[in-house]
Amino acid sequence: MNQSMIDIHMQVMWNRLISVVEEQAQTLIRTAFSTSVREAGDLSAGVFDLEGRMLAQAVTGTPGHVNAMAESVAHFIRDIGPENIFEGDVYITNDPWKGTGHLHDITVVTPSFHHGRLVGYFASTAHVVDVGGRGFGPDAREVYEEGIFIPIMKFFERGELNRTLIHIVRNNVRESDKVVGDFHALAACNETGHRRLIDMLTEFNLEDLSMIGGFILKHSCEATLERLKNLPHGSWSYSLDLDGYDEPVHLAAKLSIGPDGVVVDFDGTSGMSKFGINVPLVYAKAYACYGIKCVVAPEIPNNAASLAPFEVIAPEGCILNAKRPAPVAVRHVLGHFVPDLVLGALHQALPGEVPAEGASALWNLHMSVRPLPGNDARGAEILMFNSGGSGARTALDGLNATAFPSGVHTMPIEATENVGPVIVWRKELREGSGGAGAQRGGLGQMIEIEAAEGFSFRFSAMFDRIGHPARGRDGGLEGAAGGVALDDGTVLKGKGLQFVPEGRRLVLSLPGGGGYGNPGLRPADAVAHDLKHGYITKEQAGLYAKAGDKA
Repeated sequence: MNQSMIDIHMQVMWNRLISVVEEQAQTLIRTAFSTSVREAGDLSAGVFDLEGRMLAQAVTGTPGHVNAMAESVAHFIRDIGPENIFEGDVYITNDPWKGTGHLHDITVVTPSFHHGRLVGYFASTAHVVDVGGRGFGPDAREVYEEGIFIPIMKFFERGELNRTLIHIVRNNVRESDKVVGDFHALAACNETGHRRLIDMLTEFNLEDLSMIGGFILKHSCEATLERLKNLPHGSWSYSLDLDGYDEPVHLAAKLSIGPDGVVVDFDGTSGMSKFGINVPLVYAKAYACYGIKCVVAPEIPNNAASLAPFEVIAPEGCILNAKRPAPVAVRHVLGHFVPDLVLGALHQALPGEVPAEGASALWNLHMSVRPLPGNDARGAEILMFNSGGSGARTALDGLNATAFPSGVHTMPIEATENVGPVIVWRKELREGSGGAGAQRGGLGQMIEIEAAEGFSFRFSAMFDRIGHPARGRDGGLEGAAGGVALDDGTVLKGKGLQFVPEGRRLVLSLPGGGGYGNPGLRPADAVAHDLKHGYITKEQAGLYAKAGDKA
């Protein structure tokens, strides 16, 4: 067989391996108990070689989970010890510094054996609805308050369930059936990946993953380095100011591009917060790499080799390199701004290729719904994922109510209302929230929620871009800032635990994305289209017309 035929054969196996991990992820979606997994796709799945290097990831999932999980499997191998890895084992952790950044993410790793010999590992991660402690929110002062901390340990050993672990978990979380159910769903999805891998190895007459793994890593590394050689080389800096919890937070990054790699340095970033908005470096690195890859090498498969040329460093103890026991429950808020941070620097190196800033951070809403006195009904813990608008692109408008960079799906109202006693009265695009530009920023949303009759609820606010809206680029204007209030006009905080009494509605105004380019250059028919469909107000249409007269 000549080299071209070998390469084709390898590519077929590579594509097959991707389909294996995609089926792994779909199994998790079908079997998960938490709506954040079933409906929003807040998960990751992948296959790893004997050294813990990620060979392939599922298309389904979030970059924060996937790229952080890419580092976690090596921790599992070291902590369990190669001599203690047996067929039938399943390992588990939610260690924020060895997993994906906070206690609500459960990572499960399963060794894969073929003919009695270890050939690799499957790993998966999912966000569970509750881990005890204060609940999902930023109010804790230490990680110990944020919930149960599961170090890397065995969930199953040689096929035997660790009943002690399950007993401890059941007695430390509010939604024990859902949480334990998700543990088993994660193990089941890894088992699906393992079985499909064995089918693949048998079909292609392979003993292990060494041949196809070597091909994947070699070609991914070469393709990434080829892209880097063709980029401008040098250093560029960018910064963001964000709401923080009790005081604004400053994020800074210096991006250095060379022929052999990219270095992101977060020197100049604010120090750690007293509250749970801190970010472990593994999570900040995950989103920094994702932001770079979106522009530099979007079509190169994501694996250990394509990530290897990217180095991320940060001063120890800054808010993007938080150290234990810092509270990190809502690390996603600042973590989701890291792509905007590195893309702002990359824009200077590659003008005309980088979108404007967006809403970025998810507006996750965690509600603890409780019955009023005299009501014997059961309360519920409800997690709802919501997205603002993404930044305008260089040649296209921003996406409305779309989660960038996390990539999670919008959760249907029906799924949220089915979980517990709440009513979503309104969920619609927020008129006029996209920043003006030749390309308009994506729109945020208006959401109005009330507890059902006989109930009230507390909610943990974990929102940003209320005091610091998304900036436009190359003459584009900023998007609308976010807002949190009750329906009687009472203004609420953007972060922290707050109360919505019976009969009152919580009103969320999600931020819009920034615009791109001079608004005066936006075509008149595009402005008319936006006005007709309620994307902009009449006043904004008039501003576009005035800007066009000046252009």
